Amino acid sequence: MRRRVLGTALCGALSACGGGSVVSLGPDGPASDTQIDNALAQLDALARNLMASSGIPGMSVAVVQGAKTVFAKGYGVTSVKTQQRVDADTVFQLASVSKSVGATVVAAQVGKGVVKWDTPMSSVLPWFTLSDPAVTAEVTAGDLYAHRSGLRDHAGDSLEEIGYDQTQILQRLHYLGLDPFRTTYHYTNFGLTAGAAGVAAAAGTDWATLSQQAIYAPLGMTRTSSLYADFAQRTNAAAGHVLVNGQYVPGPLRDPDPQSPAGGVSSSANDMARWLAMLLGNGTVNGQTVIPASALQPALSQQIQSRAASATLPASYYGFGFVVSTLDSGRVTFNHSGAFTTGAATTFMVVPSMNLAIVVLTNTAPIGVPETLAYQFFDLAQYGAAQRDWATFFSTTFGQYSKPTGALAGATPPASPTPAQPLANYAGVYANDYFGPLQVVVQNNALVLTLGPAGTQFTCTHWNGDVFSYVLPLTEAPAGSRFEVSFAGRQVTLDYFNDEGLGTFTRTA
Repeated sequence: MRRRVLGTALCGALSACGGGSVVSLGPDGPASDTQIDNALAQLDALARNLMASSGIPGMSVAVVQGAKTVFAKGYGVTSVKTQQRVDADTVFQLASVSKSVGATVVAAQVGKGVVKWDTPMSSVLPWFTLSDPAVTAEVTAGDLYAHRSGLRDHAGDSLEEIGYDQTQILQRLHYLGLDPFRTTYHYTNFGLTAGAAGVAAAAGTDWATLSQQAIYAPLGMTRTSSLYADFAQRTNAAAGHVLVNGQYVPGPLRDPDPQSPAGGVSSSANDMARWLAMLLGNGTVNGQTVIPASALQPALSQQIQSRAASATLPASYYGFGFVVSTLDSGRVTFNHSGAFTTGAATTFMVVPSMNLAIVVLTNTAPIGVPETLAYQFFDLAQYGAAQRDWATFFSTTFGQYSKPTGALAGATPPASPTPAQPLANYAGVYANDYFGPLQVVVQNNALVLTLGPAGTQFTCTHWNGDVFSYVLPLTEAPAGSRFEVSFAGRQVTLDYFNDEGLGTFTRTA
């Protein structure tokens, strides 16, 4: 459940910090080399202080100025168990930073003429259909990379959680309702993944191979991959960590292959620095054009408003796979953050008017450390001192997503509950077009629900009448979360899977 909201939170957190209007240069003009040098001189201490104050196990940081990596360093350990030290070559899972990396893969294909940003998916991925035939016919790679297809927030994520593969998930998106096409923004891992799948199909290869050929190999990103198997076999890789009872412990393995274009890249700070240098060079680095500027620039431009302006925050925007916003100084920035609740939190920021970029990779569930360091650094580079308490700002922003969730979260069980029916009365097989069959059985005098290709199980506790509850491990849901299973005649509704109103299953056997 937390995984489904984090993407939106992360994009909103970064775009919430800027103000003013989009301009090509900040009001003070380019920052001086002296200002940037002073910021670089303080970056190590900032990173160490954040490591100490947050207690996170590991972090890796790189800064790029023009085409040159001017800072690259690791902190802490890859795992609290092995105590292996992090360095600038340590490989981390990037989570949603993968969206921006993948957008440059698509841009490279646009530059080659394989596709255009406005290529309809129906022409390259004809089996991908949405619930509205008119949208199916028109939706493009750009629409999907800008989260403006009409698919609702995090559509398809719950299918991944119960074991469906990428093709199965993309096919099942057909059952979901749509909001107005091209006028509504909803952050969707699998909508974007569909766009990438279409581009890979047009290129005649798979996404991981295409990414390697288009971006990783040309830039010399030898420690970067879009396959989980490559990350899993690295000897210098950061294990994900979660906070349990005040201590960081290794989290469960997170294989993001089903949404690889949206969250499946793994890389190091040094490798990401090469990619950032290419972005600062508008597609060209060290005289080599990796992406024509005309193909890259649409991705780095405002494509849709992701949040309307309010009394306290400016409007924010999304490009094709990039958050596009401004700093308080008015300088344009394009950026993205990523997170896995199983133990990854990452960010990068590029400020073209300063010819400067930073990437911060950590191996814990998100608490705002990467974003804090990035904004502290750019404050120093612009003003010589932090302009805001970024640590408090970002810890507060992310803290709200650690609140308990579920229909029964915080509720007190009835003192004298209405008895349930004999448990055998609830047992059976229940059908659902979107999620597939749900099996309900009685085991050890309790109802056990099994769902999805992975055989995901939920053991229920009686709550009241025909209502039961279950909890998830702390690594999957915040403490205090409690979810409802409600039987009514031949139907059962699982509130955890009811985000789209599709969480009701009908008994067939």
